[in-house]
Amino acid sequence: MSNGITIRAHTGETERGDAALAALGERIAEALGGAITDRAIAFGELTLVVEGGEIVRALTHLRDDPACAFSAFVDICGADYPARARRFDVVYHLLSLRHNRRVRVKVQTDEQTPVPSVITVFPAANWYEREAYDLYGILFSGHPDLRRLLTDYGFEGHPLRKDFPLTGFVEVRYDQDEARVVYEPVRLTQEFRNFDFLSPWEGTDYVLPGDEKADKAPAKG
Repeated sequence: MSNGITIRAHTGETERGDAALAALGERIAEALGGAITDRAIAFGELTLVVEGGEIVRALTHLRDDPACAFSAFVDICGADYPARARRFDVVYHLLSLRHNRRVRVKVQTDEQTPVPSVITVFPAANWYEREAYDLYGILFSGHPDLRRLLTDYGFEGHPLRKDFPLTGFVEVRYDQDEARVVYEPVRLTQEFRNFDFLSPWEGTDYVLPGDEKADKAPAKG
């Protein structure tokens, strides 16, 4: 009976699959030339790093080349690395139904440099680009309607950036007297607390008040 989870053992079949992905990556790099700046294979998937200005050409090739046939657009997600000059990774995931494999395409950018929109290649990218803009502040040039998607109008900042405060900037509540939703500066009823253990099941390294009694032998009557 299957539980729906597939575990890939490191077998000859895995090695052959990685070799096929390596050959595919080499073929793509030869076709796109300098557009591919790096490539790697991890967890049975091919990852390509592409220059931002070449993303439309790269995804078009991955979709139209019969050896690739990555015709199914899965999603776009982001990652934030504040220590880097180009702090954002824009990550595209594609699926080939013909060849039953996936590819991950990464583009690096910063807060001011827009990434060309890929809506002309995959129209489904529309809302994903809006989501990346909303949550990370990543800009996309050529997008027909680049505005926030998940946060409210007038929201300040981008909540998935690593430097976004955990408490946010404003809090929202419904005011019965004004019969509307009002925004107010965040008011913390207590100071933010840091705990010195990873989980409540691991306990602490120090003795809590009262626990010292547990080490004492019970008095004999």
